[in-house]
Amino acid sequence: MACRTSCKSGLGLLPRAASSSSLSSGTRVASPSSLLRSRRIAVATTPQQQIRGIHATLQCRQQQQTDKSSGGESSSSGGGLSWLTQRFKEAAGSTAQPYLVYRTTERLVKACASKADYKISSEERKAGTVKQTADGEEIGTGGGMWHDDFHLLPTFSTWAHVTMLHMYLLVVRLRALDKDAHHTWQSQLVDHFFHQAEDKMDVEHDMGSRTMRQRYLRDLFVQWRGLMLAYDEGLARGDAVLASAVWRNLFKARDDVDVRVLAAIVSWMRLSLMRLDQIKDEDLPLLAEGAFKWPAKSELLLVDLPARGLEGAETVKR
Repeated sequence: MACRTSCKSGLGLLPRAASSSSLSSGTRVASPSSLLRSRRIAVATTPQQQIRGIHATLQCRQQQQTDKSSGGESSSSGGGLSWLTQRFKEAAGSTAQPYLVYRTTERLVKACASKADYKISSEERKAGTVKQTADGEEIGTGGGMWHDDFHLLPTFSTWAHVTMLHMYLLVVRLRALDKDAHHTWQSQLVDHFFHQAEDKMDVEHDMGSRTMRQRYLRDLFVQWRGLMLAYDEGLARGDAVLASAVWRNLFKARDDVDVRVLAAIVSWMRLSLMRLDQIKDEDLPLLAEGAFKWPAKSELLLVDLPARGLEGAETVKR
């Protein structure tokens, strides 16, 4: 159980003190191993510290008795994780909440942005051999499911729309929070994304003019708002409308798009939303990223299965 170490050592005050001071100063929280190594130095030496240590031990014992009376639900993986998260939030305090949101959203955006990442080498840039699309968009070097299996070019547009697709799914889940929390988390997500977008314009596309970057970012923000409206309409009106929104935004309404791929992406979006919905609010900072571990291409196996309404139907030859 999570509190077992504190109960045995009587030093439950150490993680709390380390978490509070580290988070309020904006530094990294001390690791459990470093706390254990410091036990010989950090033993409570004053009466106040001893009283705090005894109080923490009693709290842990009361928690253990509660777990036993409830059938050990908190000792399971889900319940124990929720309890740990709640303890962490209580230890961090209200002043650390903005930092917690900032760090968590930064990590989530980085995970979303890695799905269709690409690079443009400096050698190609210097030699002037960077490939371009018919619309003049530079093509980099990528890899992975979105580039190889779904045949999307490794461009800034592809990277942005795949990242925004993952962000949209997170935003839909965040709407279940209270109004203030939803606004804070979504604002931080969007801010981190546009910081990364501007950095990619500068590093990968050698766009040194800040004025030009800001102009492209304004256009990208308009696309983000339109994307949310289009996907919201698709979730409300059905899979056909959602597939149409994916086709227009992600695939730029190309004529050669495989409809199986569109169906797989729509199925994956529904699955990801279901998995996000199964995560408790207090566990979102730790578990939200795991909702995207199931690859969208795996949904092709489901798409290729015959529909129930067509089972047993004879194929009509014309």
